[in-house]
This record gives sequence, structure tokens and C-alpha cells, in this order.
Amino acid sequence: MPLVRIDVADTTPAETIRAISEVVYEAMTQVARVPVHDKFQIVTRHPVSELIYPQEGYLGIQYTSGIIFLQVTWVENRTIEVKKAFYSAVANGIHTRTGVRREDVFISLIDVAREDWSFGKGEMQYGPK
Repeated sequence: MPLVRIDVADTTPAETIRAISEVVYEAMTQVARVPVHDKFQIVTRHPVSELIYPQEGYLGIQYTSGIIFLQVTWVENRTIEVKKAFYSAVANGIHTRTGVRREDVFISLIDVAREDWSFGKGEMQYGPK
């Protein structure tokens, strides 16, 4: 049940965005065991000046204007090992397919309960009956 927000510079080529989307979805289904076809993503392009990050770096990581911000809202209770494997699969996959530096793949996970979702019709599909 993930919702993925992908924020990139407005200069990012469409094929790069498509590859980012595919990598994230593959990591969701293969690493995090999200159901197949559960692909909800929002891509937002920003002027480079609106992608704010520490110019001096953070935690020993130096960023560039090619930074990609990924925010994933998904159902809670995934282990730390699964989350680490997900981060790695996404950063490595994006780097392999697009050449974007792994350092420029910023990921934030938001864990929510199953009942925090409505997939349409004004219903709580995964909540208690």
C-alpha cells in the first residue's frame, strides 16, 4: 500500500523519471513484498533552486543539484533489515539505470497503519470490519 512521492529537478529527463519509478516499484515488490499492481506514485518537478539540501553536506554525504527526494508512505511493521535492503535496492538501482549518484538518492519512509488508507469509493479497504 505505498504512496511514493518523487521530487526531482525540472531538468530531469523523462526517461530518468521513468527509470526511477520502475526501480522504486521493483524494490517495493521484490524487497518490501508490496502486492503486484500496488503502484501509486506522484512525480513533481521543481526548479533546481527549490530543491534545498545542505551545500556543505550532511553525515559525510555531499549532494549535487541532481538530488532526488523520495518519500514513501507505506504500512508499518517492516523490519530494519527490510528497510535497509529497500534503501540499497533503490539507490543502487537508480544509479545503475540512470547514472545518478547513490549519494543523491534521498529516501524518507513514513510508516502508517493499514486502516490509514482508502483506495477509493470512500471506503477503508484494509481496516477492521
